[in-house]
Amino acid sequence: MIVLATYTCAILLGSALLFMVQPMIAKMILPSFGGAPAVWNTSLVFFQAVLLAGYAYAHLSTRLLGPRKQALLHLFILGAAALFLVQMPESYDPSESGLPVQAALLLLLLVVVGAPFFACSAGAPLVQRWFAATRHQHAADPYFLYAASNFGSFVALLAYPLVVEPALALDEQRTLWRYGFFALVALMGFAAILMWRAGNVAELSAPREQSTQQITATQRLGWVALAAVPTSLLLGVTSFLTANIAAVPLLWVIPLALFLLTYVVAFRSKPLFKSASLGRATGLAAVAMALLVSLGVSDPILVTSFAHIAFFTLAALFCHSRLAESRPDAGNLTEFYLYLSLGGVIGGAFNALLAPALFANVAEYPIAIIAALLFRASLSSRQGSIGRDAAYAIGVACVAVVAYLVSERVGIAPGPTRNIVMLGVPILAAFLSFEKPARYALSIGAILIVSLTLNTSIAGRVTSVQRSFFGVHRIVDEPTETRALLHGNTIHGRQSLILEKRHIPLTYYHPTGPMGNLFQSFQAGGKLSDVGLVGLGVGALAAYGRPGDRFTFFEIDPIVIEIARDSGKFTFLRDSRADVRMVVGDARLTLAKEPDASYDLLVLDAFSSDAIPTHLLTVEAIRMYLSKLREGGVLAFHISNRYLDLRDPLARAANALSLQARVFQDSNVSDTLREEGKTQSTWVVMGATPEALAPLGRIVAWMQLMENRPGRLWTDDYSNVVGALARGE
Repeated sequence: MIVLATYTCAILLGSALLFMVQPMIAKMILPSFGGAPAVWNTSLVFFQAVLLAGYAYAHLSTRLLGPRKQALLHLFILGAAALFLVQMPESYDPSESGLPVQAALLLLLLVVVGAPFFACSAGAPLVQRWFAATRHQHAADPYFLYAASNFGSFVALLAYPLVVEPALALDEQRTLWRYGFFALVALMGFAAILMWRAGNVAELSAPREQSTQQITATQRLGWVALAAVPTSLLLGVTSFLTANIAAVPLLWVIPLALFLLTYVVAFRSKPLFKSASLGRATGLAAVAMALLVSLGVSDPILVTSFAHIAFFTLAALFCHSRLAESRPDAGNLTEFYLYLSLGGVIGGAFNALLAPALFANVAEYPIAIIAALLFRASLSSRQGSIGRDAAYAIGVACVAVVAYLVSERVGIAPGPTRNIVMLGVPILAAFLSFEKPARYALSIGAILIVSLTLNTSIAGRVTSVQRSFFGVHRIVDEPTETRALLHGNTIHGRQSLILEKRHIPLTYYHPTGPMGNLFQSFQAGGKLSDVGLVGLGVGALAAYGRPGDRFTFFEIDPIVIEIARDSGKFTFLRDSRADVRMVVGDARLTLAKEPDASYDLLVLDAFSSDAIPTHLLTVEAIRMYLSKLREGGVLAFHISNRYLDLRDPLARAANALSLQARVFQDSNVSDTLREEGKTQSTWVVMGATPEALAPLGRIVAWMQLMENRPGRLWTDDYSNVVGALARGE
């Protein structure tokens, strides 16, 4: 009992520490590197690469030294890693390193967390291998401990945003993690002692493991593929959901938690499901997925999100069950996990690094769906000709394209009706090939790729699609004679196509809304000659510029600048009477380099998507913004969001800095204004003195910003996004 409890606790704690340190480090580097997705992608690749290195070390060291000597080596490595436990420098400016930003980030991660993460990452395969060397009754098949490992990761994943982050500041989190690491060292030491006392002396001393099972190259390739596809599918479904269904903060937690649970279920000592049954269920669910993706269905949000997540869970469980069924004996355990880790790195790198460079759309999601369906083919006795299967799928694609062209020709407007006409026959043809898995997978893939290429889910004519690390940007000519910039299903700007109306800023910036009201009120008094604006969109706010004014936009995505300024699709910047300047980069980093007392107004417009840049809302950030304002200057925060209420964090910051603050929630938009292109919006303004906000004093809509519920001040060391959900914290 003691043996099993010790090994289980060691593997649970090690895995929990791995999944706690990743979001903790991500939060620590925000003020230095900003919130660009490229930062997260680089961090993801770093952690996956170190995990792979840890698994490779576990495999090679056990092979060369045997479990007894290897345990001594690992205890030494754990002790050495304890000297380098998660400590950020007091201040770190990557621009001073002389390295490219990505290289500077990798170097910082290596120094701050590389050693302890490496030591922890090797724990899961090593604990299982040590357990296999004991005389315990379950030692011959230690893979159930892998389920415990993933359960530990699952608990830490949910605990960080729901428990750790709301309760503890970063310094307190680091302290908790250090104590956890020391406990892990103690548990691993005790586990090693139990192995030495209860193990087979001859096996423990063997420099190489003795196994009668021969591993083939085909098996190794299969392990890599079966690990890579669910990882790619995990990142793909997360990106698709947050961009196209609902920009819910931390939505990524749900698919990742389910991903870990599928490992727990698949690697149980007594499996609940056979992979053949799971493969069939995954295939049937793929029809619904093809329809949802192709038709662009997003409402009701709960139902469509559940459908995507359910399919992902089925597909991941299918692949992981195939892995569990193909696992080797305990003598080859560390090699098995090495190839699983390699597959995870390949799947993650494909989505995070290759896909944005290769595809204009989010094609990696349907590609992962196709790959998961193709795994059914190896289980089927009905194998057809690959040439015929491919020809059938091409025929399905051709039918869809012809139906699309005919619909355009006869004037069927973009929308559900045209999509049903276009996809009805192809979906039926794909389903009829269900019993031939390869043909079925390729046919479903053909439908997904065609619908993605033709943008069938967009209600309008898509004139341009561009992609960067920040997402997919589509320019859409809408039936209402307006042109919109879409990021997923979120509108990031809109302009009228009617010549005499194109100067009117639409959406959140309409003249009858908070921004129009603010500019009219302050400009009437001769103020706002120098304006800084974080977030460009289509440049709608430039419409408020007057001759002699200077408008400086801070935009992190060069593609957005190209769309708004150089593409000719939007004319707000070109038509502005102000002198317009662009600064490329993360707002907090670039604004910090601007001269003090430079602006009359700073507009922070970076809080309307799922990826809330909390480092732009901390008290330290707001103090820096204030230093860039002239006497009597004003800060304006755009906090429109369907899922977060950011008024309370801003109210606390205003109180802490003794600022005047007001809020304008423009939620009652008439049908006439909505048809013109206006949308609801919420804005907060702050000033150092009552006189700074005096021009708004007579306007009833600008109400005093009051804290709804008490909570902690957001700082560089503490923030709580979950607490801000739906009138939360």
